[in-house]
Amino acid sequence: MDRLKLKAVLGSHPHVQAVKSGELRSNRFDLDFIEYTPTNTAFKPMVREQAFDVCEMAIVTYLMAKAQGKPLVLLPATMLGRFQHSYALYSPAQGTLGPSDLEGKRVGIRSFTTTTGAWIRGILANDYGVNLDKIRWVTFEDPHVAEYVDTTERAPKHKKILQMLLDGELDVVLGEASNDPKLRPLFPDPAAEAAIWYARRGVVPVNHLVVVTEQLAKSRPDVVSGIYDLLKQNKAQAGPAATPDLVPFGIEANRRSLELIVDYAFQQALIPRRYAVEDLFDATTRGLN
Repeated sequence: MDRLKLKAVLGSHPHVQAVKSGELRSNRFDLDFIEYTPTNTAFKPMVREQAFDVCEMAIVTYLMAKAQGKPLVLLPATMLGRFQHSYALYSPAQGTLGPSDLEGKRVGIRSFTTTTGAWIRGILANDYGVNLDKIRWVTFEDPHVAEYVDTTERAPKHKKILQMLLDGELDVVLGEASNDPKLRPLFPDPAAEAAIWYARRGVVPVNHLVVVTEQLAKSRPDVVSGIYDLLKQNKAQAGPAATPDLVPFGIEANRRSLELIVDYAFQQALIPRRYAVEDLFDATTRGLN
């Protein structure tokens, strides 16, 4: 059988380097990597046009795409996971703020539907009692899923999110990192907060996993399994995982994280119903561990 040539987009993560360099290969298919910087700029063409055969994708983008019947299939292969508490910033020049103080405030975020945004909003609502509907949300980009109706306020086109924070035009931004000494984390000690949150929840917040087109999944389930095996092999080759493992592979290793982000996405009206973890996969990928 001819070797399949597959268009693929994956970020430059340490645990996929051997696959991206071609050092680790399959005898059934070739992955032709296309670089997108940042990687999230590939999500829109993947959702809207299935522009690639294999693509890294934010989990909330995938959940929203699934809700709209997009022909994509999820693999339980985490590309990016991280604790989210350090990705919320404010400017103390405008006064001291903490996570419980956001009602009535102007909060900027790249797009309302980003996965980091969904995680942090979930933490604010469920752990700090913040009413998310009482926040004035200011966004800078359209959602990846065109069908989602975005009711947030749009920042002027020429404005940059961190500059608006520094200029006092926003009170807080989510999903951004900065070394600017004029900015502070909203959670006063993000690492300590993350440790407490992990002890309570037992969840590593996963941001990006991998999807393939439904067409590939239906026509060549063996290739889909092969892609997963190749990525898993690269992860093992990259050395022992951190504790906790920030890039878990397999349904069971991702289960609690997926359950929680489904809950948060549903609470925030990003998806119309809660999905069971098994519903997020197809007949082939449901068996991957």
